[in-house]
Amino acid sequence: MTTVIGATVSGSKRDDVFALMAEMGRYHPSEPHWYLPLIGVDPSYHRRGMGTGLMRRGLERCDREGMPAYLEASSNASRRLYERFGFQVLGTIQAAASPPLYPMVRQPRPPSG
Repeated sequence: MTTVIGATVSGSKRDDVFALMAEMGRYHPSEPHWYLPLIGVDPSYHRRGMGTGLMRRGLERCDREGMPAYLEASSNASRRLYERFGFQVLGTIQAAASPPLYPMVRQPRPPSG
Protein backbone atom coordinates (compact mmCIF):
# COMPACT_ATOMS: atom_id res chain seq x y z
CA MET A 1 0.00 0.00 0.00
CA THR A 2 2.82 2.39 0.86
CA THR A 3 4.35 1.88 -2.60
CA VAL A 4 1.05 2.56 -4.36
CA ILE A 5 0.47 5.76 -2.39
CA GLY A 6 4.04 6.85 -2.97
CA ALA A 7 3.63 6.36 -6.71
CA THR A 8 0.18 7.91 -7.08
CA VAL A 9 -0.21 10.66 -4.47
CA SER A 10 1.63 13.95 -4.85
CA GLY A 11 4.32 14.59 -2.28
CA SER A 12 2.45 17.43 -0.61
CA LYS A 13 -0.54 15.16 0.10
CA ARG A 14 1.25 11.93 1.05
CA ASP A 15 1.56 12.76 4.74
CA ASP A 16 -2.14 13.60 4.89
CA VAL A 17 -3.07 10.28 3.27
CA PHE A 18 -0.85 8.32 5.65
CA ALA A 19 -2.30 10.22 8.62
CA LEU A 20 -5.84 9.40 7.46
CA MET A 21 -4.94 5.72 7.04
CA ALA A 22 -3.39 5.65 10.51
CA GLU A 23 -6.61 7.07 11.97
CA MET A 24 -8.63 4.46 10.05
CA GLY A 25 -6.41 1.74 11.51
CA ARG A 26 -7.17 2.91 15.05
CA TYR A 27 -10.83 1.99 14.62
CA HIS A 28 -10.59 -1.11 12.44
CA PRO A 29 -11.56 -4.15 14.54
CA SER A 30 -8.88 -6.70 15.35
CA GLU A 31 -11.32 -9.58 15.92
CA PRO A 32 -12.69 -11.55 12.94
CA HIS A 33 -15.29 -9.53 11.03
CA TRP A 34 -16.60 -8.72 7.58
CA TYR A 35 -15.10 -5.48 6.25
CA LEU A 36 -17.45 -3.69 3.88
CA PRO A 37 -15.12 -1.12 2.29
CA LEU A 38 -17.29 -0.19 -0.68
CA ILE A 39 -20.91 -0.43 -1.62
CA GLY A 40 -22.28 1.60 -4.44
CA VAL A 41 -24.99 1.83 -7.02
CA ASP A 42 -24.79 3.57 -10.38
CA PRO A 43 -26.44 6.98 -9.93
CA SER A 44 -28.95 6.23 -12.67
CA TYR A 45 -30.29 3.44 -10.40
CA HIS A 46 -30.40 5.41 -7.14
CA ARG A 47 -33.53 5.36 -5.01
CA ARG A 48 -34.69 2.01 -6.37
CA GLY A 49 -33.71 -0.08 -3.36
CA MET A 50 -30.66 -1.70 -4.94
CA GLY A 51 -28.20 -0.49 -2.30
CA THR A 52 -30.58 -1.61 0.41
CA GLY A 53 -30.86 -5.03 -1.24
CA LEU A 54 -27.09 -5.37 -1.45
CA MET A 55 -26.66 -4.41 2.18
CA ARG A 56 -29.42 -6.74 3.38
CA ARG A 57 -27.91 -9.66 1.49
CA GLY A 58 -24.46 -9.02 2.92
CA LEU A 59 -25.74 -8.58 6.47
CA GLU A 60 -27.78 -11.78 6.23
CA ARG A 61 -24.52 -13.60 5.64
CA CYS A 62 -22.84 -11.80 8.53
CA ASP A 63 -25.72 -12.81 10.79
CA ARG A 64 -25.72 -16.40 9.56
CA GLU A 65 -21.97 -16.67 10.24
CA GLY A 66 -22.22 -14.81 13.57
CA MET A 67 -19.72 -12.18 12.37
CA PRO A 68 -19.74 -8.45 13.03
CA ALA A 69 -19.60 -6.07 10.05
CA TYR A 70 -17.38 -2.99 9.89
CA LEU A 71 -17.27 -0.06 7.47
CA GLU A 72 -16.42 3.61 7.22
CA ALA A 73 -19.30 5.86 6.17
CA SER A 74 -18.11 8.68 3.95
CA SER A 75 -20.97 11.13 4.50
CA ASN A 76 -23.71 11.97 6.97
CA ALA A 77 -26.27 10.56 4.53
CA SER A 78 -24.52 7.20 4.30
CA ARG A 79 -23.97 7.19 8.07
CA ARG A 80 -27.72 7.57 8.59
CA LEU A 81 -28.41 4.79 6.07
CA TYR A 82 -26.04 2.40 7.86
CA GLU A 83 -27.54 3.31 11.23
CA ARG A 84 -30.89 2.09 9.90
CA PHE A 85 -29.21 -1.29 9.32
CA GLY A 86 -28.04 -1.40 12.94
CA PHE A 87 -24.51 0.00 12.56
CA GLN A 88 -23.17 2.11 15.41
CA VAL A 89 -20.74 5.00 14.99
CA LEU A 90 -17.45 4.43 16.80
CA GLY A 91 -16.07 7.94 16.29
CA THR A 92 -14.96 10.34 13.58
CA ILE A 93 -11.87 9.94 11.43
CA GLN A 94 -10.35 13.06 9.96
CA ALA A 95 -6.83 14.11 9.07
CA ALA A 96 -5.70 17.46 7.71
CA ALA A 97 -8.30 18.72 5.21
CA SER A 98 -9.97 15.35 4.61
CA PRO A 99 -13.72 15.08 4.86
CA PRO A 100 -14.82 13.16 7.95
CA LEU A 101 -15.27 9.41 7.84
CA TYR A 102 -17.43 7.59 10.36
CA PRO A 103 -16.15 4.17 11.43
CA MET A 104 -19.14 1.95 12.16
CA VAL A 105 -19.71 -1.56 13.43
CA ARG A 106 -22.74 -3.82 13.48
CA GLN A 107 -22.88 -6.86 15.71
CA PRO A 108 -24.49 -9.99 14.25
CA ARG A 109 -28.14 -10.52 14.98
CA PRO A 110 -29.41 -13.86 16.21
CA PRO A 111 -31.62 -15.85 13.87
CA SER A 112 -35.27 -14.88 14.15
CA GLY A 113 -37.98 -17.42 14.66
